Amino acid sequence: MKPPAPILIADRIPALDQKLVELLETLSPEDWKKQTIAPKWKVEDVLLHLLDGNIRILSIHRDGYFGVPPGIINSYDDLLAYLNQLNADWIKAAKRMSPKLVIELFKQTNKEIADYLTTIDPFANALFSVAWAGEETSVNWFHWAREYTERWHHQQQIRLAVGREEELYKREWYHPHLETSMRALPHHYRNFPGKRDEVLSFEITGEAGGIWHLYHDGKKWIQVEDITTTENIITIEGEIAWRLFTKGIKKEETNIRIRGNRQAGERLLSMLAVMA
Repeated sequence: MKPPAPILIADRIPALDQKLVELLETLSPEDWKKQTIAPKWKVEDVLLHLLDGNIRILSIHRDGYFGVPPGIINSYDDLLAYLNQLNADWIKAAKRMSPKLVIELFKQTNKEIADYLTTIDPFANALFSVAWAGEETSVNWFHWAREYTERWHHQQQIRLAVGREEELYKREWYHPHLETSMRALPHHYRNFPGKRDEVLSFEITGEAGGIWHLYHDGKKWIQVEDITTTENIITIEGEIAWRLFTKGIKKEETNIRIRGNRQAGERLLSMLAVMA
């Protein structure tokens, strides 16, 4: 069985960021106050969160400065609570800045991150693991692919709020997000029963979509690429997939098509590829 290949997309992050800058420079004051699908965040809040991410990347990864330590982290829930509080504290304070200043800071930090990314060894161990994939240690290519998905889905939240979402549904932008998000499959199905040689296939429709497979080796589910036929296919619409995996839509509002193992299909509705 052939495992999936590394996702080497760190060099796409600057171009993705530039797409957002181009959008931001066209927004009206009213657009900044529009509600996004993130219940607590308007457009301005999402951008402030992205700016915070830039500042933390440069401070921690480039400069080795971790700031105030998080305290004792014993579980995923502890980490999630810490990150949620960190986000809330920043956004409350950062609202003192004007949209113009926020955009200027975002552009400047984007440039510095683009420079930093050229120094990354994609196969060295990352500072932080990809927790939603169940990893305790991750390599850099996965960490930065995860960062791409963060930037993609937050930009798309902004675009959806202002009615400009079509650009990021193009395959060049959306497929890397999906490819990375689907690496959550083995961890999400780790306790789901299966028998040796059983295959679950997951199809996402649309220009940017594709098909991803889980194979049961008799002990656990593993993700593989070299399977062409399967009896169990779970299909989800492309424009819904990212919202499902980022907690941007309720699972009862999500339509999926299931051929074969219905329980396996229904389990996909609770999969997340974000810290949430």
